[in-house]
Amino acid sequence: MADDLKPRTSENNGRLWGERAHDWADIQEGTVRPVYEAVIERTGVRSGTRYLDVGCGAGMAAQIAASHGAEVTGIDAADALLEIARSRVPEADFQQGDMEELPFADQTFDVVTGFNSFQYAGNAVVALAEARRVTKADGSVIIMTWGDPEGMEAASLVAAMRPLMPPPPPGAPGPFALSDEAALRQFAANANLEPVEVFDIDSPFIYADEATAIHGLNSSGVAARAMKNTSEQAVTEAHAGAIAPFRQSDGSYRIEASFRCLLARP
Repeated sequence: MADDLKPRTSENNGRLWGERAHDWADIQEGTVRPVYEAVIERTGVRSGTRYLDVGCGAGMAAQIAASHGAEVTGIDAADALLEIARSRVPEADFQQGDMEELPFADQTFDVVTGFNSFQYAGNAVVALAEARRVTKADGSVIIMTWGDPEGMEAASLVAAMRPLMPPPPPGAPGPFALSDEAALRQFAANANLEPVEVFDIDSPFIYADEATAIHGLNSSGVAARAMKNTSEQAVTEAHAGAIAPFRQSDGSYRIEASFRCLLARP
């Protein structure tokens, strides 16, 4: 494959997502735990399953897969997140690298997941094609993205960051580009995967208090990019304003969110 078709993104993404790795691992990663659990269950991960998480972050999904008996591998851009993943699942193989050029042999894994990862590669179709390459012929690939933003409370958190971000490149897809089922299925087909089913999972963002919510939301790579473009204060104020309508009577916060998953076959 021509080198210009697989731009390397790990160096830049690793810096952004690794800046607040412990806040991500301790707070924000867990807001998507119901999705991880549902996907691991749906794909039949069990003892002996060879499982790869692409963009594995701090390893929560890998930890769940390991608890089901899987042989776990993960790859991510951020060394700081990988350090946490290794502490969570010492027996797993976690590597730093690019999604666009996975360091694994063809048809190695039974299940490959990308939780909000493939679509943010330098070349998303190349990254997904790499996932297909390393999946066994009878295996499964899961692509997770945001659910339908219409009426979703968490969409307001995404919108709060938009004015603080640098201008996107012309034609760059937005964060909800794959929320449309037809677009998601086409994305899979473009990587020579066979789309099998699309399913949605509710996964509300729940925080004990405002400070916890801000620490969690400020830990993402998106927030880090917005801070570099503006300031930490600007991002904190934007997040505080966005979560204010969702404050509960006990001072906690609950923000409804849903995620869309596509299960595909090589």
